[in-house]
Amino acid sequence: MVLTFKKCFKIVILLSVFVSCGVQNKIIDKPIVFNEERNELTLEYLDEHYGLKQTEPTIVPKMIVLHWTVIPTLEQSYEAFKNPLLPNFRTEINSASALNVSSQFLVDRDGTIYRLMPETTMARHVIGLNHCAIGIENVGGSKDLPLTELQVKANIKLVNYLSKQYPIEYLIGHYEYSNFEGHPLWLEKDNGYRTEKTDPGKTFLEAVKAGTLKNDFKTTPSKKK
Repeated sequence: MVLTFKKCFKIVILLSVFVSCGVQNKIIDKPIVFNEERNELTLEYLDEHYGLKQTEPTIVPKMIVLHWTVIPTLEQSYEAFKNPLLPNFRTEINSASALNVSSQFLVDRDGTIYRLMPETTMARHVIGLNHCAIGIENVGGSKDLPLTELQVKANIKLVNYLSKQYPIEYLIGHYEYSNFEGHPLWLEKDNGYRTEKTDPGKTFLEAVKAGTLKNDFKTTPSKKK
């Protein structure tokens, strides 16, 4: 299974050479550790949280979820996602799985786009929807270090590129994830597993949505009361 992942990543690297001009922001591959341990933890997550018994930790992307790291630098953000196991201090989510959080992409404050893992491999970044969601993390996001205009532009280009490659139906902010409870894409089996999110901020999300209108994404469901 790990060999298959490595082969997949090599294909993605080759493809990035051809598509980087279309994205107009070079995609730099900066893979996180995806060893046998992370592979097995991902398969367990798919089974335990979504009832999906798979032999490979793959997904069919149908949505893109935008995030912020609230971590000041690229390297610190990368280190937070790099290792397979979730740090012990993440007490709000470690009871749900030992699998570390991650995303498929990480965008630095200067707009540089890094690919941490193939788009079609599951990353743990959004409750209930990881089985169908590509995550884009953005470095920063705190009050003292707000997301930048260069990140807005990079996210727009990346979303437009991804929408040409996959059947993307929704573009959402992380804070909107719970709006999908009851939706066919929502598969979370643990009714007690929820967190409150505010990323990537309404202003940032609206700016990226405005720049990707040509994709005709579906409207995010209204939150059920």
